[in-house]
Amino acid sequence: MDSVDIRRLRIAVTVLAVWAASLMLPAISIAAETVLAREQVRAAADKVRADPNMPGTKTEKKLRFKERDEEEEEPGKKTDSLDWLRDFVRAVAEGARWLIWGLAALALAWLAVRLHRWIRVRAGGARPGKAQLPSHVGSLDIRPESLPDDIGNAAAGLWQRGQHRPALSLLYRGALSRLVHAHAVPVRAASTEGECVALAATRLSPHAQAFFVRLVDAWQLAAYGGRLPSTAQVLAVCGEFDLHLPARPAAAEPDDSRMKGAAA
Repeated sequence: MDSVDIRRLRIAVTVLAVWAASLMLPAISIAAETVLAREQVRAAADKVRADPNMPGTKTEKKLRFKERDEEEEEPGKKTDSLDWLRDFVRAVAEGARWLIWGLAALALAWLAVRLHRWIRVRAGGARPGKAQLPSHVGSLDIRPESLPDDIGNAAAGLWQRGQHRPALSLLYRGALSRLVHAHAVPVRAASTEGECVALAATRLSPHAQAFFVRLVDAWQLAAYGGRLPSTAQVLAVCGEFDLHLPARPAAAEPDDSRMKGAAA
């Protein structure tokens, strides 16, 4: 290769180097500008933070109540272990409250029934016109068809033949039958002797009531006391039976004082 060719080659290489440098120059300038811009921003920020008039950054702590949902979301802090005990106590308290109300209602109902029964016994309580009359009081048959027409004489005959208890039973059965069917005394199937006496007092005259008390006393003495009344007492009751407890009650029983006044 001669010197001319070498010179031409050097010129070509130089031209290529200059062209390549011209192509790389914009990228280098852009990178330099970017680095310069970052340095300027950092310097400006440091200058602002160093300014004492700027408030800067402040950290504060505040207390607040946690919501229930937040507490339930936190594992390890749940208090469900006592929920069953609280529910059990609440259920027991509710059941006890209903039990007390139920017992109070039963007590009031019982008192109402007892009061109604006592009022009927003391006041005689009117029996409905078409109400079914009892056929028995306890085990005693009080139907009129089961009794003799002349109860007093029939009972006296039984007593004199030594049938003392049947005689007293006949007198008491007959008295109850007359009270129910002739005097409209509201005797019930479960009425006791004491209740029958109290009920009869509202419908009988004082003399008839006193007679019925004597009859009941004689019956109770034999039925519950195991003793018999005297023969004179029983025969007196037999003889006065139809007088004080007739099959058809009189319109009005005359009073002794009025009869004595009329006689005077």
